[in-house]
Amino acid sequence: MRRIVIAALLIGLGLIASPAAAQFDGSHTLGDFGVQSGTQPAPGLYVAAFFYRYDTDTVKNNVGDVVRFPAAANSPSSVGVNAFAPIIWYVSKTKIAGANVGAFAVIPFANMAIDAPIFGLNQSTGAGLSDTLIRPLDLGWHTPRADVITGFQFYAPTGSYQFGGSENNGRGMWTSEPFVGTTVHLDAKRTVSLATTAYWEIHGKKRDTDIKVGQILTLEGGAGKSYAGGGVVVGAAYYAQWKLTADNLGFSAQLPGGGLFVPELNKHRTFALGPDVTLPVVARDKSKLFALVNIRYFWEMGVRTKTQGQTLVITGTFPVPSVKLK
Repeated sequence: MRRIVIAALLIGLGLIASPAAAQFDGSHTLGDFGVQSGTQPAPGLYVAAFFYRYDTDTVKNNVGDVVRFPAAANSPSSVGVNAFAPIIWYVSKTKIAGANVGAFAVIPFANMAIDAPIFGLNQSTGAGLSDTLIRPLDLGWHTPRADVITGFQFYAPTGSYQFGGSENNGRGMWTSEPFVGTTVHLDAKRTVSLATTAYWEIHGKKRDTDIKVGQILTLEGGAGKSYAGGGVVVGAAYYAQWKLTADNLGFSAQLPGGGLFVPELNKHRTFALGPDVTLPVVARDKSKLFALVNIRYFWEMGVRTKTQGQTLVITGTFPVPSVKLK
């Protein structure tokens, strides 16, 4: 059990526990949408490959101080999380109230590596199916100076999960997540944009427990400048997240080093900022667009009751069929 508690503490994707801070994370993958987060793509079928990497060697408590453990100064610890997911997004020409109707599915696979010599840990979980994201409905509006997207998505607990387990690839809970966002274009040619999208997580109980994670608000978006008819986009992306209601454990929790878990005092928050670049993959004669490749990198800051680290997101999006450019 000691190995399990420490592993969860370091990763920040389950229970973060210290004498001053503890909490459960939600299901939303931070940073998965960037500078055009409020824009639904044009009608069509899109297949994407999504890669996610999160690295951290820092845990913050509920007032934002770094949590330090005995001998930590001479024995640094780190956690790395890798995830890969195929994505399918279909947008129909059918409209409801002037909005195009879309649907979206993500089937992620993830693993985790822990390097914590101060606790005698150096291990990794194998890659496995994580929790599946299904968006049965999104609606997208497009005007000359703004786009709007809204809808509903949920996370199904398809990843392995056992409370206190060291080989978990999922969170063991159903999550509902309505969302709404906009991309505002600051010039008539739609080359300069500001975007933000809000996601609201509502969680069910974790599998075989009475634990219920608090409700979580996430904002994602950024500012961008497009070139080459919108095929190249350069900008800065952000994400921000707050836990708005306390976790409900259903039991009293004793934390390492003494003290009791106090959910009301340990609602996490995090902010992150970094570059966001999209590049096209086109035919040699520039007659067809085969794919768009997006790269985002975030540095977290202002974190409380959570790990603080860096996030890399790479997405390759392929329209089916490829898009004729001329």
